[in-house]
Amino acid sequence: MATLARNGETSGRDPGLGMPRRDRMVIAAASLGTVFEWYDFFVYGTLAALIGRLYFPVGSETAQFLLALATFGIGFGVRPIGAALFGYLGDRLGRKYTFLVTITIMGLATAGVGLVPTYGQIGIAAPLALIVLRVLQGLALGGEYGGAAIYVAENAPRNRRGYYTSFIQASVGGGFLLSLLVVLSAEYLVPPEYWDGIGWRLPFLFSLLLLALSLFMRMRMEESPVFMKLKARQELCHNPLKESFTTPGNIRRILVALFGVSAGLTVIWYTAQFQTMYFLQNALRVDDTAVRIIVGLGAILSLGWFILFGRLSDTYGRKPVMMIGYAATLVLIFPLFHVMAALANPAQAEAARRAPVLVSGPNCAYNPFARAGQNSECAQIIDHLSRKGIAYSKAITPGVALVVGGRPILDRSPEAIDRALTEHGHSTETVVPSIRAAAGLVLVVVALGFLSAMTYGPAAAALVEMFPTRIRYSSLSIPYHIGSGYFGGFLPFISQYIVARTGNPFSGVWYTFAVVALALAVTIVGYRETAGRELD
Repeated sequence: MATLARNGETSGRDPGLGMPRRDRMVIAAASLGTVFEWYDFFVYGTLAALIGRLYFPVGSETAQFLLALATFGIGFGVRPIGAALFGYLGDRLGRKYTFLVTITIMGLATAGVGLVPTYGQIGIAAPLALIVLRVLQGLALGGEYGGAAIYVAENAPRNRRGYYTSFIQASVGGGFLLSLLVVLSAEYLVPPEYWDGIGWRLPFLFSLLLLALSLFMRMRMEESPVFMKLKARQELCHNPLKESFTTPGNIRRILVALFGVSAGLTVIWYTAQFQTMYFLQNALRVDDTAVRIIVGLGAILSLGWFILFGRLSDTYGRKPVMMIGYAATLVLIFPLFHVMAALANPAQAEAARRAPVLVSGPNCAYNPFARAGQNSECAQIIDHLSRKGIAYSKAITPGVALVVGGRPILDRSPEAIDRALTEHGHSTETVVPSIRAAAGLVLVVVALGFLSAMTYGPAAAALVEMFPTRIRYSSLSIPYHIGSGYFGGFLPFISQYIVARTGNPFSGVWYTFAVVALALAVTIVGYRETAGRELD
């Protein structure tokens, strides 16, 4: 493999803007492996509602869904442990062999999810097995992203590092997109009566084929030239995890990477993909298949943004591009979700405006995880509204009351509530948007993808450039996976829990807003420009 010259250019490079064949192979092998590994992780999130029903048979559909999302978040929660483990191995043994191990663990764990019997078949062992497999997935993913990003960056010319690594960033979206396409294909091929039995398992078992292809491609890769140079000089780090926190100035860099880069870009990305999907499915009652097609098309059309902003960061710097992305997100995130609501289910949006639902009483504390029913009549009404996806507001009054469109509903049985809601235009049935509305929703998803790409596109290059070579794998992976694992991985659960507790379908977006505001402040104050910096 050609090595990097001192000026950062790849030897044997042709003049012009073309990319040498060797560089294309490096990017293709790393990016496709990243697509497949994120596919393994995201296919669970795509099928979260069904998994909740099969593995968490609690009394509430809302609780089932939240428990499935919590299990989804567990995989993210253990990613920092995987980052520490595989970061250590990556700095000691090399980039290539480390992410060969991670992708093998990920592929086998994902296939295992497709083989676990349901709660109805083996009882409590089913969700426990699911959690163990999610933990293995999270550990593997903790070592994947850092390895792929570092490998490509250390093989890239320094003045095109943002462009080269942007393909890794686009690959994360590619993994999400692939999960949607495979799930849609399985739904189309498997008769509905077999979907809950065997059909949903096929996307998980499909990961075995992806694993074989990934291993074939990555086995042909050579080690990073920057790492090999370090190894030849016998300057490898003996304890990269320890040195990540004792090297002067590195703790500050880790904190900036965590709060200024990783946390912010991750919540925007998950808002653009998963929160959008759940918002359409649950709050707006849009048909599941229609949602997956809309979000999938939006994801396809958004992939190019990541490469565009990665390339722009080579010219204008990482910091300006990311800062503009954060600021634009704060301005546009709520308007985009309101546009989405108006397009997806205009009748429901109009009913919520014209005939708002108010629930009041002396005790309206609602616990979506309650197994034995809610402890007050007010909470029981809220539970029923949450199951139906109806927005509501709460108030404290001496007695319990339900008001729809300004008219008190005296009979508060579930059947009477449903009749009153229907009379005022609130529909609990799923809807399929018109072609025109669906096209508008795709554009909204593309706009969210644009915001995500402004912060995600330059991020891999920025993170790689922040840390010294000898401790780069560990120093990059730990803050990235704490930020993406906790701030981003639990975003679906946190946002949907906020919605369930408040009754406002837009309230979950405040979580995104708060984290992005923090990221913008940290980036302005703490991030120092790194574009074009030598890596060795």
